[in-house]
Amino acid sequence: MTFSGLDLTVIASFALASTLIELTPGPNMAYLALISASEGRRAGFATVAGVALGLGIVGIVAALGVARVIQASILLYEALRWSGILFLLYLAWDGWRQGSDVVSTGDRPDEQHFLRGLVTNLLNPKAAVFYIAVLPTFVNPSLPLTPQTLVLTLIYVGIATLIHGLIVILASRLQPFLTNPRRERIARRTLSALLALVALWFGWTTAR
Repeated sequence: MTFSGLDLTVIASFALASTLIELTPGPNMAYLALISASEGRRAGFATVAGVALGLGIVGIVAALGVARVIQASILLYEALRWSGILFLLYLAWDGWRQGSDVVSTGDRPDEQHFLRGLVTNLLNPKAAVFYIAVLPTFVNPSLPLTPQTLVLTLIYVGIATLIHGLIVILASRLQPFLTNPRRERIARRTLSALLALVALWFGWTTAR
């Protein structure tokens, strides 16, 4: 049995690979934990929606071949990579300096959380590399590539969104504990520091 030319065994293998990749700590995981623990489940899910759209856009761009152009150009790749690193560091700094009160930081509109999740992934060259280096290995070259790529992209985004949603649920359970301003400040700044470290690790692992 096949789906858009993809064998079910291939789909299952790709789903497993996607799950393992998404369970590896990275920018999305760190930022979602920070937002959900300090600002609650609603803010976390708004961010997840932005992340999902960002991953979907990158997947579509990769299917159209634009991601290969970025990957082949050192200038474009480095510009995207450094933009992503600086944006993550900005998010870490924003979390650090606002670490004073759960109530005061919970008033940010959902649109802001959504946009931050979106931009984080649009500026993530590792997502483009995944679609270029990993996803094509599951595609049957003898059949039309675009339908297969789009199906695999949907699978990947779906798995990523499920895992990110679980992170939001787990991290948001800490919010009642963080109603004490001192505990909230310590937790937020700890998570912000971890996000900054993830940004540096991101820069190290994506360097050519």
